[in-house]
Amino acid sequence: MPPLTYRSTSVLSALKTKSFTFTTTACKSQNPMTTPSDISTIYAPTTLKSRLHNRETLYGLFLLSFSPTLAEIAGLAGYDYVVVDMEHGPGGVSNALSCIHALAATRTPAILRLPENCPTWAKKALDLGPQGIMFPMIQTQKAAEEAVSYCRFPPNGVRGSANTVVRASSYGIDEGYLGNYEDKLLIMCQVESEEGVENAEEIAAVDGVDCVQIGPRDLSFSMGYMGDMGNNKLRETMRVAEKAVLGGGGTYLAGIASPFDRPDDLRRRGYHMVAGGVDVGLFRSATVEDVKRFKMGLMEARL
Repeated sequence: MPPLTYRSTSVLSALKTKSFTFTTTACKSQNPMTTPSDISTIYAPTTLKSRLHNRETLYGLFLLSFSPTLAEIAGLAGYDYVVVDMEHGPGGVSNALSCIHALAATRTPAILRLPENCPTWAKKALDLGPQGIMFPMIQTQKAAEEAVSYCRFPPNGVRGSANTVVRASSYGIDEGYLGNYEDKLLIMCQVESEEGVENAEEIAAVDGVDCVQIGPRDLSFSMGYMGDMGNNKLRETMRVAEKAVLGGGGTYLAGIASPFDRPDDLRRRGYHMVAGGVDVGLFRSATVEDVKRFKMGLMEARL
């Protein structure tokens, strides 16, 4: 009997354009148990990397709170990816794992942003099995090359190996992990300083760098504008960085929206990954507005 194939057609899956293929290998034999080599066939999601290769524009969210509940809500809401932010958020590796579990339950890819560009943080983050990893404050070609090396096992890199027991390889059940992990992992480098902008073209050209994330707020501080996101000089510098990344043609551009750069603005300028905001900021805005409405209602009632 040929394998039975089921493709999800739920509304949520259609909205998120996430394709999942399930193959029932039990039909091939009397034994209903599958073998380790069948795992990648049974559960084969379309990855962020493959969606970018298909020229899709992905919409995401930064998760600063490290709340698994908010992570789950973000996934159910339909975001294409969620960046679990270990650079500025209060959580570490164990907290990030809880968020990854929550996102996995909604079939939403997680990207881990590291606190710094170093092999120890990269190794621990990669072992959790995110679809993407983001290195902050990459300013030179050498730093980008080092970041990539932290993601690759020897002889192509310096990543330490515990692939037989970590989540990234389904705790060793995925026997094909070493053969395909590079194809599935999205490596992102952040350009967020004047020096980084000057070297953006070289950073984007590094073999293994899939995507460059522009960081406008840190860039504004680097230029002396202290978070003045509407500054014309800042915006001009961002355009320089964007053109440098897109000029090579092989590296994708990622960014985060602001009142001065709405998601559609970024999309029109060639961004293929656009984060709409930060969970804490969205919650803050919603709660401040909620309280404001109530207090205004009280004032009106007294008139």
